[in-house]
Amino acid sequence: MSIARRLEGLPLGGFHYRLLFICGIGWLFDAMDVGLVAFVLPAVGKEWHLSAAQLGALGSIGLLGMGLGAVLGGTLSDLLGRKRVFTYTLIFYGVATFLAGLAVNYPWLMFWRFLVGLGLGAEVPVAFTLMSEFSPARYRGRMAVLLESFWAFGWIAAALIGYLAVPRWGWRLAFFIGALPALYAAVLRRALPESPRYLEKTGKVEAAEAIVAMVEKSSGGPAGETPPGQEGEGETAARVTVRDLWSRRYFRRTLCLWLLWFGINFSYYGIVTWLPSLMVGRGFTIIKSFEYVLIMTLGQVPGYFSAAYLVEKIGRKATLVTYLALSGAAAYMFSLSTTTGQLILWGLAVYFFNLGAWGVLYAYTPELYPTAIRATGSGWASFCGRIGAILAPLIVGQMLVLMGQAAAYPVIFLLFTAVFVVTALGMLILGIETRGKTLEELSFTP
Repeated sequence: MSIARRLEGLPLGGFHYRLLFICGIGWLFDAMDVGLVAFVLPAVGKEWHLSAAQLGALGSIGLLGMGLGAVLGGTLSDLLGRKRVFTYTLIFYGVATFLAGLAVNYPWLMFWRFLVGLGLGAEVPVAFTLMSEFSPARYRGRMAVLLESFWAFGWIAAALIGYLAVPRWGWRLAFFIGALPALYAAVLRRALPESPRYLEKTGKVEAAEAIVAMVEKSSGGPAGETPPGQEGEGETAARVTVRDLWSRRYFRRTLCLWLLWFGINFSYYGIVTWLPSLMVGRGFTIIKSFEYVLIMTLGQVPGYFSAAYLVEKIGRKATLVTYLALSGAAAYMFSLSTTTGQLILWGLAVYFFNLGAWGVLYAYTPELYPTAIRATGSGWASFCGRIGAILAPLIVGQMLVLMGQAAAYPVIFLLFTAVFVVTALGMLILGIETRGKTLEELSFTP
C-alpha cells in the first residue's frame, strides 16, 4: 500500500494524541506571545510616554510580520520540510521575544516585534499542515480543531502573565517569559517526526516508510481495511506550482479561502482590539470592562470543542456557515444590549461562534491543496487574513474619530455583522465539502 493509504487505514492512537499535544504546546506559545502585547502596551506607553498612534503601530507591526511570515513559512515548509521549519520558527520568534525584552527604545522594540511576528506567522501554516497530513480523513477535522483550541489556553496564559507579572515586575519580564518557545524547540527536534506524505513527495520513500511503521506500531499494528471511498493514493500524477493557486482547478478554492481568512480575521481582531475601549465608552470602568471581557473570552473554549464535534458530524461547510452566521447574529444582538447580563451573554456568544469558526477554518484550509503546495497555499491564505486583521482596528478607530462614540457604537457592530454574513455566504456559495475524503482524493477533485 502507498504511504497515504497506510496512514488513512489507521485508527487514532497514542501517536496521534502525542502529536496533537506536541504541536498544541507550540500553538499555545504562539497565542501567549500574541496575547502578551495587549497587556504590555499600557506599561510600555507609560514608561516611554508613547502616543496612542505609537501604541497602535506597535500592536500592528507584529500582525504585519505575521502576514509576511505566513507566506515565507508556508513556502519554506514545502521546500525544506514541515519539521525543520516548525522547529526553526519557534527558535526564531522565541529569541526575538527575549530581545524585545531588552529593547532600549521604541524603534528597537518595533524592530524586534516585527521579527517576532515574522516567526509566529511562519509557524501557523506549518503546524496545521503537519497535523492534517498525519490524521486519517475520518478524524482529520476534529484533530485540527482540537489543535486550534490550544490557542484559548495560550491566551489565558498571557492574561495571567499580564495580571500577575507585569504590574509587579514590569513589562520586560513578560517578554522574557515569552522566550520559552526557543527552549521548547529542543523538545520538538527529538519528538516531532517529519510528514511521511512530504517525504514521499520529495523522493525519500525509505524515511517515509520508517515513520509510518512507527505510527503503525504506536496504533497497535499495520493499517487495517481502509474505509470505502477513502483509498488514499499518492499524488505523483500531479505536478503543481505556486501559480496553480489561481489556476482553473484551484481558483474557486483559493478565492473561498482568502474570503474566509479575511472576513474572520477582520471581525475577530476588530472586536477583540476595541471591545474593552468600546465598553468603557458605554460607561463601564476600565476594571469592569476588562473583567467582563475576560468572562466573555471563556466562551471560546466550548466553542472550539463544539466545532470539533460538529466538523465530523455535519461537515466543514455546514459548521462554518452556521457558526459564521450565528457570529453575525451575536454581534448584532451585542450592539443592542442595554444591561450587563445581556452584554456578557451576547459577548460569550460572539466568542463561542467566532472561535469555533476559527477552529474549522484551520481544519479546512490545508485540505484544499495537494502536498506540494499545501503549506504554501495555507500561508498565502493566512497572509490575506492578516490584511483584515490590520485593517479592522484602523477602520474602527477612524469611525470613532469621525462619528463619535455614541453614534459609531451600533454602526461598528453592524459592520462586523455584515462581514460575518458576507463571509458565511462566500463559504455557502464557493466552499466544497471535505469531510471523510483523503487529502489525495481532494487533490484530484475539481
